[in-house]
This record gives sequence, structure tokens and C-alpha cells, in this order.
Amino acid sequence: MSKDVRSPIRVQMLYGPGCPLVDQLRSTLHDCLARSGAHVLLEVLEGPYPSPTLFIDGADVTGQALEHQPSCRLDLPTEEQIMAALIAAGGGSTSKSEAVGRL
Repeated sequence: MSKDVRSPIRVQMLYGPGCPLVDQLRSTLHDCLARSGAHVLLEVLEGPYPSPTLFIDGADVTGQALEHQPSCRLDLPTEEQIMAALIAAGGGSTSKSEAVGRL
């Protein structure tokens, strides 16, 4: 009997120090991950990034081109965008999440 083993969905949240919007994205992402039940590998990275930015399986959730310099982003991902990206990446099961960094 074979067991269905899926690779976790890679979720990366990038933000710059002191970003005033990162807590809002954290909250939205947390809610979406809890609702989806997706098996994810979460990386939370602070550094010189366009902030905040959310990648799911390597793609920016907003669909916008990413600037390669630190900047403030006002185009926060919506719940709908995050859920759609999780579903497209194969999420929506009732599995666990693994966190790298802090959410």
C-alpha cells in the first residue's frame, strides 16, 4: 500500500525592518494557512526587500513584478489571492505546516 506523500508548498514572506504593513500580511497569511490546512514550509525573511512580499512556490502572490531594491509595497496580497495561490500549488488538504523563522 503506498501513501500519498506531497512535498510541502514553499511559502516565503519577505519584509524590510520596520515595515508598517508586515503585521497585516502576517495576520492575513496566518488566517489563510489555518483555513487551507495546506502542508507548507514557511520562511520569514527580514532584509533589504520590497516589503512586504509574499511568494508561494516562487511566484509573487499579487502577480506584480518584483522590484529589486528595498521599497514599501502598498499592494498587499488579499485573502483571495493567497487562497488561490495555495490551491493552485496543491494546498487545501488537512496537513501540518512547518515554519522557518517566525510568523
